[in-house]
Amino acid sequence: MAETTSLLTPASVAGAAYIVAALLFIMSLAGLSKHETAKAGVSYGIAGMTIALVATVYATFADAWGTPTVTTGLTLLVIAVIVGAAIGLWRARVVAMTGMPELIALLHSFVGLAAVLVGWNGALEETGMSGALLDIHHAEVFIGVFIGAVTFTGSIVAFLKLSARMKSAPLMLPGKNVLNLGALIAFVVLTVWYVITPELWLLVVVTALALALGWHLVASIGGGDMPVVISMLNSYSGWAAAAAGFLLNNDLLIVTGALVGSSGAYLSYIMCKAMNRSFISVIAGGFGIAAPTSSGEAEGEAREINIEDAAELLRDASSVIITPGYGMAVAQAQYPVAELTSRLRERGVRVRFGIHPVAGRLPGHMNVLLAEAKVPYDIVEEMDEINDDFPETTVVLVIGANDTVNPAAAEDPGSPIAGMPVLKVWEAKNVVVFKRSMASGYAGVANPLFTRDNAQMLFGDAKQRVEDLLRVL
Repeated sequence: MAETTSLLTPASVAGAAYIVAALLFIMSLAGLSKHETAKAGVSYGIAGMTIALVATVYATFADAWGTPTVTTGLTLLVIAVIVGAAIGLWRARVVAMTGMPELIALLHSFVGLAAVLVGWNGALEETGMSGALLDIHHAEVFIGVFIGAVTFTGSIVAFLKLSARMKSAPLMLPGKNVLNLGALIAFVVLTVWYVITPELWLLVVVTALALALGWHLVASIGGGDMPVVISMLNSYSGWAAAAAGFLLNNDLLIVTGALVGSSGAYLSYIMCKAMNRSFISVIAGGFGIAAPTSSGEAEGEAREINIEDAAELLRDASSVIITPGYGMAVAQAQYPVAELTSRLRERGVRVRFGIHPVAGRLPGHMNVLLAEAKVPYDIVEEMDEINDDFPETTVVLVIGANDTVNPAAAEDPGSPIAGMPVLKVWEAKNVVVFKRSMASGYAGVANPLFTRDNAQMLFGDAKQRVEDLLRVL
């Protein structure tokens, strides 16, 4: 009995809890892969994180319970958790769906900053190691600080771009690719140097280098590729967490970081394929991607349509495809759009939604909005599923989309978005574009769709315009 009891040490209990938490995280990812199981997936993730937090606190303080050091540490921990939870709950309650991309980018920056702080703590703390183990520790510190610092400033720039506090156009410094490559070579040299001679000034240098590299990598990527950047930064934050896990000797942090890092990298790869972008080019800070050279304004004269005529088109339609974009999210038009869909289906009109892989500024952004408005999921189709159906479609409603429906991607080899797969809405019989103005989209590229013979513009706030349509119908 005594032998059995001795096995139940704080470390062993925490280790068992970490295994359970890791399994719950894996189940969470599996659940989130399908909309039917997404809610359960979120519940698994919450349960796993709760178990992980409780186990970590228990393992940290159980062995030395009652000592002044533990009392102080526990007090600081409780204060930090309360402050963090209060801020997190506040932001979660007030953030709109349109603000989710920049909020996620900002949260990624916190993970990067945490990895930097953990790395510096690992460098300043006495480890008691020697020989090869000490060399490995020094490498872990250096690599962890580098990844964390790149993630931190890269995420800050992504936040500034997505929140329109910084221009979305790519920064094109002379020799930018040489600068990025030079920074990576310098990092490798400095890592070897630090392992051999672990001097503090080397850590200061690599921290500054990584902060500058993270800023430049994301600043060099244009607005059209920002959804990929968010996914890429998600991957970086995972690897930063894994690096912190090695330094803290925390198996769960290593497993969780590896899950986030690998899944984020794979998602970034899938999105790059969907946009006909080179994965290496994007993660290398826009390597080989030219900046937009167009004025951002469509050439030619656009035709405007009024509400009555738009309603008449819908009354006579046999099939309608709605292609939403970020503008729909900004206007919060998903609810009247869902009501319009229901009204048209009651009239016998076949209504479907065409969703581009990077519609909005976050993967799955439009899908979440439509699900929130109770749009039936069986009429929400991906780009590849619906693209061949546009020639037989009576009316296409483009609500807040721009770059994802731009014919220049398919027809203009000189366009900055040339080769990017888009929804071929211009092949439909009639196209009605809901837009506030003729301005270009987030990528800063002119859209010739607006001046096509079969396209008409319905200017104004998307939510208000759809509600007007409903009243006329």
